[in-house]
Amino acid sequence: MTAGAELTPTSYITHHLSFMQKSVGTGDFWVLHVDTIVTSVILGILAFGFLWWVVRGATAGVPNKRQAFVELAIEFIDDQVKGIFHGDRHAFVAPAALTVFVWVLLMNAMDFLPVDIMAKILGAMGLHEWRMVPTADVNTTFALALAVWFLMIFYSVKVKGLGGWIHELFCSPFGSNPLLWPANFLLNIIEYVSKPLSHSLRLYGNMYAGEIIFLLLGLWAATGLAGTVFGAILGAGWAIFHILIVVLQAFIFMMLTVVYLAMAHESH
Repeated sequence: MTAGAELTPTSYITHHLSFMQKSVGTGDFWVLHVDTIVTSVILGILAFGFLWWVVRGATAGVPNKRQAFVELAIEFIDDQVKGIFHGDRHAFVAPAALTVFVWVLLMNAMDFLPVDIMAKILGAMGLHEWRMVPTADVNTTFALALAVWFLMIFYSVKVKGLGGWIHELFCSPFGSNPLLWPANFLLNIIEYVSKPLSHSLRLYGNMYAGEIIFLLLGLWAATGLAGTVFGAILGAGWAIFHILIVVLQAFIFMMLTVVYLAMAHESH
């Protein structure tokens, strides 16, 4: 926000919800959200660098606290995958589930950083427009969901063969009668389209709504003494409740990823 500009509720929220954008090529059609990309990459490097460091130093004896924490996380994810996917889960599905859960959890957790303090720190670095929550950007959630969607199609073709996959598109779920092919195909296309939409928008909607609520509570805290007191109390309560949302949304996104990949390995 430019110096001397009048601060209004609209300008306050608009400022905190503005992306650092970089146009690619001519025009405004292809635009990169630099803040989303950079934050996501940094969190990915930190998270999986930490996991690699712990696993690399793992011992067969009594584990230290870091190793015990990572082992608990891996066992938790593995147990969830085992109940859904009945193939060789350690070949790809379980590691993919761990990757999705940890990465999405960290991106969600960026919502706990105080927006005004972070805005001042980043502004001092010359970054006046920087969104700190990658999963509050629909581009991030759609990219993750589309990656899972392409993996689902890849494994469907790999497991069933191209002919088997096409046969399933036209002959499931109502049967192989040629008169039912259009209905089967239409139903399957709707299912294929709805999966990435619901997968991505559920995560995006929850994280974006959480970000908005934090901003509204911040505005209330700026209205006076009463607003400061009640805003602080409600902000603390919402932050505690938001811990559940952050973890739950990462868990749901991970579980849907496992479910979709498991469905790709099954024949109907």
